[in-house]
Amino acid sequence: MVNFRSIKPFKALCLGDFLLDVYTVGRVKRISPEAPVPVMEGLSQESRPGGAGNVVLNLRALGGTVISLGRVGADADGETLTRTLGDLLIEPNYRTPVKNRLIAESQQLLRIDFETISPLPPLLETRAVSLLEEHIPQMQVVAISDYGKGFLTPRVLGAALRIAKKHHVPVLVDPKGIDFAKYRGCTLIKPNLSEAYAAAKLPNSATLDEVAAALLPVIDAEHLLITRSEAGMSLFERGGRRSDFPVRSREVKDVTGAGDTALAVIALGLANRLDMAATVQLANIASGLSIERLGCVQVTLPEMAKRMLDFNEDPKVFDEQHMDALVHVLEGKMYSLLKLGAVREMTNALLQTIRQQQRPLVVSVDEYNDLVYALSRLPEVDYIVLNGQMMPPPRQTSSV
Repeated sequence: MVNFRSIKPFKALCLGDFLLDVYTVGRVKRISPEAPVPVMEGLSQESRPGGAGNVVLNLRALGGTVISLGRVGADADGETLTRTLGDLLIEPNYRTPVKNRLIAESQQLLRIDFETISPLPPLLETRAVSLLEEHIPQMQVVAISDYGKGFLTPRVLGAALRIAKKHHVPVLVDPKGIDFAKYRGCTLIKPNLSEAYAAAKLPNSATLDEVAAALLPVIDAEHLLITRSEAGMSLFERGGRRSDFPVRSREVKDVTGAGDTALAVIALGLANRLDMAATVQLANIASGLSIERLGCVQVTLPEMAKRMLDFNEDPKVFDEQHMDALVHVLEGKMYSLLKLGAVREMTNALLQTIRQQQRPLVVSVDEYNDLVYALSRLPEVDYIVLNGQMMPPPRQTSSV
């Protein structure tokens, strides 16, 4: 289980390709007379940071203070990103990448990309390296989000990894392309399944263990995390040990940005020196929450804690093993706490007392007994805590 109370605010550097995601939402009622294609009536349009920018937003939602390091063009889209993310390197002859998604009835019909893929000019490379030298020593983690737009040149990547290693700052990478050697020495690399097979230069008939065995010597990383869509995630340690994490999602609406969410949560774990298995468990839950919503979204710690409670075998009953997640969900919120002490049976008086409490309602009991079973079936009772576990201050407390 993840110890949420051990998670503290952190400082992160997000390095990579910054994009602008545009969502054009409308409705389709007819087919065009000009060609056999639907005509979408535009109803609204929204712009959000994408690529490494979405990682930054996720890091902020998790309590991170984030320095963004990437480039944009000297255009209106670049100005939109810098207003949201802070100063970025501006390249005059570069076009800020834009992905415009056309959506109707919660379904993406088409994506239109505007982009220029070009390496970073030498002067901006020098400026980027200078900023890495300035910022990395103050960071607790470096997140590299490579979308293959050309910002992460060998010089920039090499400098980031070298400086981070010198100052003992963990580096995690969301890679692009088949050359994983350029990320050599990172703490963790997170390819998806197809990227991992392509980088390992192995056929689909190869096992995942064979893929990991081929990649680990190349990247010389402590951890290799392969995301496997509906199959969840698989974590490989440098020594070869494997751990699998099943997917934690109720439905799939849109996979856009799920990898960015996972990257941000892993950065949170590395910055807080959490156990890696617990970190990946949290990232898996966050990715599941992300794909249940449309577009790039930010997932918060309370949302992850709540989802962990939902997956509890008895989702209303908590002992010391699961209390931390419950405390994180309720901390700072108004709720009612009803202490039953040694009460052992349901009575009409107790039922009336329960129905008079404000929601959400937490009931505290000394031990698991038949009363706990009855309480867990009442819709008025939200949570039951066992063995007198401590709770944050509630709105009101009652004892029976």
